[in-house]
Amino acid sequence: MRPRSLALAAAIAVLPLTAVSLGVSAAQAATPNATPRVALPNTVNPAVAHSEKKGDVPAEQQISVSVSLKLRDTDALDRFLTAVTTPGAPEYGRYLTPEQFTARFGPTQAAVDQVRTYLAQQGLTVTDVSANRQVVNAHGTTAQVSQAFGTHESAYVDPQLQRAFFANDAAASIPSDLAAVVQGVSGLDNHAVRKNRLATPNAITPNAATAGPTGTNPVQYNGAYRLDKTGADGTGVTVALWEFDGYKASNLTTYDSQFGLTGPAVSTVAVDGANYDAKPGQGQGEVELDSEIVRGVAPKATQLVYEAPNSDQGEIDMANKIVTDNRASVISISWGSCEPDTTAASMTAVDNAFKQAAAQGISIFSASGDDGSRDCTRSTSGSTVKAVDFPASSPHQTGVGGTNLKVTSGNAYSSESAWSTAGGGVSTVFAKPSWQTGTGVSGTMRTVPDVSSNADPASGFSIYTVGGWQVYGGTSAAAPLWSGYAAQFNQKAKAAGQPVLGEASPRLYSVANGSGYGSTFHDVTTGANQDFSTKAGYDQVTGWGSPVADALTTALLGGGTTPPSGGCTAAQLVSNGGFESGTATPWTTSSGVVDNSASQAAHSGSWKAWLNGYGSAHTDTLSQTVSIPAGCASAKLTFWLHVDTAETGTSAYDKLTVQANGTTLATYSNANAAAGYVQRTVDLTSFAGQTVTVKFTGTEDASLQTSFVIDDVALNVG
Repeated sequence: MRPRSLALAAAIAVLPLTAVSLGVSAAQAATPNATPRVALPNTVNPAVAHSEKKGDVPAEQQISVSVSLKLRDTDALDRFLTAVTTPGAPEYGRYLTPEQFTARFGPTQAAVDQVRTYLAQQGLTVTDVSANRQVVNAHGTTAQVSQAFGTHESAYVDPQLQRAFFANDAAASIPSDLAAVVQGVSGLDNHAVRKNRLATPNAITPNAATAGPTGTNPVQYNGAYRLDKTGADGTGVTVALWEFDGYKASNLTTYDSQFGLTGPAVSTVAVDGANYDAKPGQGQGEVELDSEIVRGVAPKATQLVYEAPNSDQGEIDMANKIVTDNRASVISISWGSCEPDTTAASMTAVDNAFKQAAAQGISIFSASGDDGSRDCTRSTSGSTVKAVDFPASSPHQTGVGGTNLKVTSGNAYSSESAWSTAGGGVSTVFAKPSWQTGTGVSGTMRTVPDVSSNADPASGFSIYTVGGWQVYGGTSAAAPLWSGYAAQFNQKAKAAGQPVLGEASPRLYSVANGSGYGSTFHDVTTGANQDFSTKAGYDQVTGWGSPVADALTTALLGGGTTPPSGGCTAAQLVSNGGFESGTATPWTTSSGVVDNSASQAAHSGSWKAWLNGYGSAHTDTLSQTVSIPAGCASAKLTFWLHVDTAETGTSAYDKLTVQANGTTLATYSNANAAAGYVQRTVDLTSFAGQTVTVKFTGTEDASLQTSFVIDDVALNVG
């Protein structure tokens, strides 16, 4: 018998932030508890370094925060995301449901409970937890928030933007026992505001409505990009619009009537209680542009307009709500912020939700920005900084740049050049993903954009908004055009019995790197932004170019490149096999299994998995899910096992079973007791090409303890 302690993974969530007054107060409690703490990197808004401090935020002011939890088994998740978009892989097109994703890769309920308990102990009120357990939202006074996260909240003025805001002066911190499960915290400042990527021609006064449409219309852009030749109209597909403002349904109806478009009525989904439709703000034109372009390309697609508070928490909560709702297979994003002026912890939280979207087969298209390679031009860092826009820089979505499109009198493609202020460049946050390869691709960091389409306001779109016809451009127009194309493709794929497009970039790059590139994309080779020029193949102005929609659809339905038969890269697949992270993650365990007590020594290091040892009827489990590549000639599970028992004789009273996908492959018992560790090997070669859950189950009868102690688990394939 021995005392047991539970090693937990933790999950955390986020709430929308309430505005606080910027009055001065000295009563803020900023001294954290004496428990050892760990700093959370990237939790200070970059604007703090460039702003003037005005005083303290009053200690009694309410602040809402979002605590983001770490995903589990991220190595296996990365392997799955690669396989699910790779034709010929066993996982190709076998997307997960939200429940399956959360069970395999999401934070555990134990982690959520751990975080909730801590927040409550600090006096904070937990208001909700996202359905995928990635975000815990809470609120409390400034003093309580400062105590919980070891911060000091101050009032600032941003001289570049001439706006007041509050922010934490230094990095947030948390108790060390939460560090393994907490990704970050948002809401400690209210500086970040997402901007739309909408532009009007210089010759046209903004909001100067005209009597009739004068810009590029659906017949023209559908003809130029051959979107009218795919034989699809979006029937049966749902597109989510990612918005921080509202719309007037009457404006959308007028647009439809003008161009003879019919389809399902647009509906609103409120996030954190936001719904701007009764009184839309300055972003109304953006929302209506997005909806009308999607309608023009895929008129029969269902549109869900998700409306969220324009804040870090609002964006995080919207991302998680869309993926957990799982109603849409396409997301169109026309809002963003430059990377250097966005809190990195918030970007990570959103990108984690994008990983879930990719696992579920949801395509995301994001506007790359309208300030060229200097995306911070209208932000705190200013125009001297080379920067790209987020979320277009995320490696789990497709960044869409902008062009100037010329159409023939017969509504066919004539020519295309780069729009000089279309966003593009090199991320300073995200590494280059494995799929980002090909002619013109270089460096080690993620580059933007991936593709492009018409965005120059000089060749802008006819849009009905704010009671009149406008000509709008911007990469805000390019993202919904590609989203409409994805809706067309998903309709065609379903009819052909094939998977939806899913994470689009890996598949688009595969086509672009093939022999059919010239017939599936318009390669734009004229024009530049401030720091990059167009060129043959990929470039950081227009990506691979604009779509030749019918040919691109044919190429994508054709499947792309199949991995060679028998191909297998030697690798070790188990994560945290020695348990030295000090937590169960990414293992799934029963209570108290991952342990560093001195009662049973580890095989190496300090931590091990200790199953049973209670001397009473008890069952413990330890499991992890991995994907064994197809074609591997060998897959061997090895682990070091120490069996310690109070039983005597050779009868098997207490047992440990090793299973793969429910099939028992080995059994050990109290009869295998030994003074030290013995290495065991189980052959999993027959599971090549499958996603496998390896599970250890220890069962103990009503008397006399047996401990099954496991360490240094590995699954080597080759």
